[in-house]
Amino acid sequence: MSSNAPRHTALDALHRSLGATMTDFAGWDMPLRYGSERDEHLAVRTKAGLFDLSHMGEITVTGPQAAELLAFALVGNIATVGVGRARYTMICQADGGILDDLIVYRLAEHTYMVVANASNAQVVLDALTERAAGFDAVVRDDRDAYALIAVQGPESPGILKSITDADLDGLKYYAGLPGTVAGVPALIARTGYTGEDGFELFVAPADAEKVWQALTDAGTPAGLVPCGLSCRDTLRLEAGMPLYGHELTTSLTPFDAGLGRVVKFEKEGDFVGRAALEEAAARAEQNPPRVLVGLIAEGRRVPRAGYSVVAGGEVIGEITSGAPSPTLGKPIAMAYVDAAHAAPGTPGVGVDIRGSHEPYEVVALPFYKRRK
Repeated sequence: MSSNAPRHTALDALHRSLGATMTDFAGWDMPLRYGSERDEHLAVRTKAGLFDLSHMGEITVTGPQAAELLAFALVGNIATVGVGRARYTMICQADGGILDDLIVYRLAEHTYMVVANASNAQVVLDALTERAAGFDAVVRDDRDAYALIAVQGPESPGILKSITDADLDGLKYYAGLPGTVAGVPALIARTGYTGEDGFELFVAPADAEKVWQALTDAGTPAGLVPCGLSCRDTLRLEAGMPLYGHELTTSLTPFDAGLGRVVKFEKEGDFVGRAALEEAAARAEQNPPRVLVGLIAEGRRVPRAGYSVVAGGEVIGEITSGAPSPTLGKPIAMAYVDAAHAAPGTPGVGVDIRGSHEPYEVVALPFYKRRK
C-alpha cells in the first residue's frame, strides 16, 4: 500500500451508504459529517450520537513488568490503576515536551491497553518499544485488532443496556469491562471525548458493522444519530478537552498546558522526562507561562487556530482551537494567553480576525458541563 493511500475503517462502506462526507484525518478516510454538524452536535448533548473512532491507535503492553515499563515510559502512576479501570495520562520526551495524551486501560493483572491519538499512534508505539528495553514486557501493535465505536449522550446508557449483558449501572466513569454487545465480544469502556456520559466499544473489525447496526436499531427511537469528526471537535471544545496538535504539542510540557496534575512525581523510580518536568513544575509555580483559557465571542466572527489574542494593542496570546458553539449559540475558542490576562472577566481582550480586533470575554474552562 502506498503511504499516500488513506486507510479505511471496517465501517467505511456503511458510512458511504449513509451519505457521509468523508475527509482525510491522520491518514484515515473518516466521516466528517452525515448531515448537519449542528444537528449531530445537539443530538449528543440532548439524546445520543454514534461515532466510528477506529482510527485511534491501540497498543497492548503485557508481561510481568508491564506496569514498571509504563511507569517509566509515561508520566502517570500506572501501578495504582486497578484491573478494569482506566487512566488519562501523557507520554513525554526527555525534555518534557508532550508526545501524546493517552488513555491506559488495565485489562488484566499484567495486561494494559494504551490508546493513542491517530496522528501519534506510530510515534507512541515507537517510543514504548524503545523504552521497553530492559523490561520483562512486550509492546504489541494492536491497531488492526480493533474497531472502536462510541455511543455518547444522555440516552446512551439506555440504548446500550438493551443490547449488552454487561452491568452498565456498575460501570464507573473511566472503567472498562469485557462483555458482549449485540452478541459479540467487546471491551466496554465508560469513556469519551464529548463532555457527555457515554461508552467506547472495542470490538473485532469483523464485528463492527453488526454492533453499529444494533446500536442504530436500538437508538433510533431514542433520537440517536450517526456523528462525524466535525461535531466531535465542537463537543470536545465546549467540554474544554485538549486536542493534540492544538492545545498539546512537543513544544509544551503538561505544566504549560495546565495539566500538570497528570504528572506523578511521587511514584517510585525514574521516568522519561522527570528532571525536565520537575524544572517545568517549579517554573510554572513561580512565574506561570501562558495559561490556557476559554474565550467567548461578543460578535459572530469565528476565531481559528493561530489567530492572535490581543489587548491594549499588544499580542498577548494565540488561539489553539475555535468554532461556533451550538450549545452556547456563539463562537468560542481556547487560547494560550499571558498570565496577566488569564483571569475570567479580564477586560479589553480581543482576537485579531483578519486585521479586525473582535471583542472576546475571557472565561474559565470548560464552557459546558453536563448535569450529573
